[in-house]
Amino acid sequence: MQKIISLFDFRQEINYKNEILAGLTVAMTMIPESLSFAILAGLSPLTGLYAAFLMGLITAVFGGRPGMVSGGAGATVVVLIALASAHGVEYLFAAVVLAGIFQILVGAFKLGKFVRLIPQPVMYGFLNGLAVIIFMAQVAQFKIVSDGIESWMNGMSLYIMMGLTLLTVAIVFFLPRFTKAVPASLVAIIVVSALVFFVGIDTKKVLDIASVSGSFPKFHIPQIPFSLETLQIIFPYAMIMAGVGLIESLLTLNMVDEITATKGNSNREAVAQGIANMTNGFFGGMGGCAMVAQTLVNIGAGARTRLSAIIGALTILFVILAGGSVIEQIPMAALVGVMMMVAIGTFEWVSFRIINKMPKHDIFTGILVAVITVVLHNLALAVLVGVIISALVFAWESAKRIRARKFIDNNGVKHYEIFGPLFFGSVSAFTEKFDVMNDPQEVVIDFSESRVSDMSAIDALHKITEKYQQQGKILHLRHLSPECRKLLQNAESIIEVNIQEDPEYRVMEK
Repeated sequence: MQKIISLFDFRQEINYKNEILAGLTVAMTMIPESLSFAILAGLSPLTGLYAAFLMGLITAVFGGRPGMVSGGAGATVVVLIALASAHGVEYLFAAVVLAGIFQILVGAFKLGKFVRLIPQPVMYGFLNGLAVIIFMAQVAQFKIVSDGIESWMNGMSLYIMMGLTLLTVAIVFFLPRFTKAVPASLVAIIVVSALVFFVGIDTKKVLDIASVSGSFPKFHIPQIPFSLETLQIIFPYAMIMAGVGLIESLLTLNMVDEITATKGNSNREAVAQGIANMTNGFFGGMGGCAMVAQTLVNIGAGARTRLSAIIGALTILFVILAGGSVIEQIPMAALVGVMMMVAIGTFEWVSFRIINKMPKHDIFTGILVAVITVVLHNLALAVLVGVIISALVFAWESAKRIRARKFIDNNGVKHYEIFGPLFFGSVSAFTEKFDVMNDPQEVVIDFSESRVSDMSAIDALHKITEKYQQQGKILHLRHLSPECRKLLQNAESIIEVNIQEDPEYRVMEK
């Protein structure tokens, strides 16, 4: 029983009003976005709503981050558009199942923690780029389709849409200054919807995107040939989807950690995302991952437990089964205004205030990640590029730190005291510090202030000892840490290294 209580976080104090209202607000903002992504991928609108319901419910119950919201996110769906158009929706469902398996394996082998290695400039760039994407997606709602031709609104329809959007923004911005008893986003949606309904204003509504009425999702196995050829088709799409979904989900988890000053479980979240995507594939959903905008709406409305996300998912199911006709009448301007405020809140404005205090390479990394995110809409690629650049900069800076203090003691032995890490980036500078030809008969390299870090470092030690040996000179490697000695011992099958114990110095001689 305790495990069940712990699973649903019922032991912590719950503000039921905040959780329920936040869940309803999240559902209202998730429905049009899920519909838009499904239509973008050439899928049935219900495919997007099923994903929102299944992802939201399963990750809310089993996920590692209370308060986080998952659904049919565009970041993962965009990956599968080419697969669906070339091979059909059944191949898409199969790829979603396989992606879920990959994500479960990541969580099972506890690899989710590596997302915490993402540097802060990359996080700034990711969030800023994402804020621009969210905002521009709302601007696109000011388009209409007539006779199959898409064009921008104009005249009275444009003014009405802009006016209702600005009213929504004003309510979301100013209401919290007077009261936080109810989520400002939900109030804005209700007020604008009521205004449109009672005044009879003609404006774009959810119904103009697609119908949201349907039945409960039914189990079915993807109708594809079970062959090696099929696996070769879906494997790359599944791998990319799994990676994109996990990166976005775990970055969102980190973001919520910072906002709430609590810590989520990244490995548990990875498993939950995998289970949710597998379920999607077998129940006709398009799959997905954490949704940053909806998560921010949820947290901003005061939600802190799993209850709000569960209510949001069940609300979407209710809409599918019975409430579609009501939701279809919500003005798109209300949802656009809410999401625009989310975009403004997502943007890391603090990055502008501290930009003159950041190293130039961090500024470059943050801007590049933001640009890739906006231009390519590929969050995973943007983060990957940012991490690689940060890692290369770190390696370069660390390589410049290696130094050597040299002196000859009273016995005529020359000492090299090494400072800084010895790794692939610093081996060249390390090797240049030795004067093998002119050094005395006996030489000591002291590693008390250094560390041998990788195979390149081991190879550098092998080459330097070999040079001294060719000159008939004796070389001692002293004060190697236990980790360094273990690394050297493990390399004996590849490079000839002889470690001899010395109770005082722990000498390795060659």
